[in-house]
Amino acid sequence: MTEMPSNIAQAHSTLAQAQQHLPRGEDFLMWPPCLQSYGYRIVDKLFATRVVRRGERARELPRGQALAASYVHDGAERSVDMFMDRNNVAGLLVIKDGEVVTERYGLGLQPQDRWSTMSMVKSVTAILVGAAVRDGALNIDDPVVRHLPQLLGSGYQRVTVRQLMTMSSGVAWSEDYGNKQSDVNRYSKSLADKVPGGVLQLLQTVPLAHEPGTVWHYNTGDTYLLGTVISAATGCTLADYLSQKIWQPCGMEFDAYYTLESDDGQEIAGSRAGMALRDWGRFALFVMSEGIVDGHQVLPPGWMDRVASQAFRLPAEFHPTMCQALGLSGYGFSWWLRDDGGMMAMGHAGQRLYVNRAEKLIVVNLAVYPEPRYASANEPDRDGELNSLIAAYRMQAQ
Repeated sequence: MTEMPSNIAQAHSTLAQAQQHLPRGEDFLMWPPCLQSYGYRIVDKLFATRVVRRGERARELPRGQALAASYVHDGAERSVDMFMDRNNVAGLLVIKDGEVVTERYGLGLQPQDRWSTMSMVKSVTAILVGAAVRDGALNIDDPVVRHLPQLLGSGYQRVTVRQLMTMSSGVAWSEDYGNKQSDVNRYSKSLADKVPGGVLQLLQTVPLAHEPGTVWHYNTGDTYLLGTVISAATGCTLADYLSQKIWQPCGMEFDAYYTLESDDGQEIAGSRAGMALRDWGRFALFVMSEGIVDGHQVLPPGWMDRVASQAFRLPAEFHPTMCQALGLSGYGFSWWLRDDGGMMAMGHAGQRLYVNRAEKLIVVNLAVYPEPRYASANEPDRDGELNSLIAAYRMQAQ
């Protein structure tokens, strides 16, 4: 019998099996739109995660009369269906006077799917700070090093919790998504590689550029530290604390999850958490209620007024097109503030939550805005159209 060549024998011993190909986690902020619309639903398959547990029973979201407000943008009247198609929208939820009036899904998103929140979760973290203050575990004027002594000698040595919340740490952090060598992409690679302590090591090397508390500069690293401070102060994982203080009391319908810096490591408080559309609505209702659930005060009295007070006016050079399109003028405690009295949680690539407490209006937008290198000359004014849609619902709310 003729002897079988070794390479063929090896092929017979390892028969091909079906495998699922996943996009590279380290390129998370640079994916083309086809990967964004898939990858944002499966973040928990790409990074280490920790579950935020819901309670035993979901709190029903009241349903009002269905309302699909048409909107006018650039002189053209458009429907909600057109808005979904034109702006790559995966989820749209509108709550008026405590009742759902619009709930739409696109791009294959299903009600139970947890979509990547991107930086919208920064605003959730600011609310958790309030819970820790209410519990007596934290003071917003605490120095960060009181809770994280390993930052002694770093650029964060004189930074306070308040300054982390208001993006005014003064450190020289680079938030350039298109540059693979920027701090935010080095942070992203550390997460993809699941390096224990890797993000904290990176933050220990970032030098101070401005006196803390004097200059606003958008910095995902600041919110990572904010979450780490909450964990250290409360002695609780961030996922468990969010579950105890908000997810279970508010009757969330689905478990959520935080991404972690490594297997069983620290939660990422400023990006990539996975949450379902309806539960964003429940979270916004919690914000609207001033942090009161079933008569229990979870947040300090007046906390939402403090959150919504302008700490800094946004610099004219900071994403002027986006800020103008959405009417953004200031920054509070990790929430973006608008001229109309509304406040927004904002995330990369089109993740938006609008809350107007006075008008009792909530709009959640989960979407895929193409990364700059994939944007075409025919791109619609996505944030401008969202603003026009919000304006149409505001008219209905009055």
